Amino acid sequence: MSKGTLLVLSGPSGVGKGTIVGEILKRRKVALSVSCTTRDPREGEVDGKSYFFISRQRFEELIKENGFLEYSKHFDNYYGTPRKFVEEKLQEGDVILEIEVDGALQVKKAHPDAVLVMIEPPDRQALFARLRGRGTESEERIESRVKRADYELSKAPLYDYVVVNDDLGKAVGEVIAILEKGERKK
Repeated sequence: MSKGTLLVLSGPSGVGKGTIVGEILKRRKVALSVSCTTRDPREGEVDGKSYFFISRQRFEELIKENGFLEYSKHFDNYYGTPRKFVEEKLQEGDVILEIEVDGALQVKKAHPDAVLVMIEPPDRQALFARLRGRGTESEERIESRVKRADYELSKAPLYDYVVVNDDLGKAVGEVIAILEKGERKK
């Protein structure tokens, strides 16, 4: 029996998931799950902190060994949440996964006690504004991300909780309250 709560945070690109997680990590003793990937490290990324960088062969062995709570393939590289790492961290306390919707639903099947939280923007225009405000992507890429957001937000009914990120402090407080409760909505 695990000691902690497995909290899975999802939401569209630009909704502020990373910022919310960063604030939670400052305020609470909680582990952030580290994913495995077969892609090469980018400048500044640290093995075991940014990702566990592993070979394609090792990743595929772990798939066969049921070594992931969830995994997917994007742009010819695998990404996955290592089961052993998460289960060990859960023995110590709470764990947060910040992953996309399809992965979150896989985690729910593998770990039914996981608490799923969808982070939503106040509205579509706010999401467009946040993505444009980054100044890092073309208008075409932003449109693509918003289409993906529509798909992701359509999965919100499958989540235990929905938190609207229209005020960062309020959103962080709501997620911390969910984590402290440590259970799915009944």
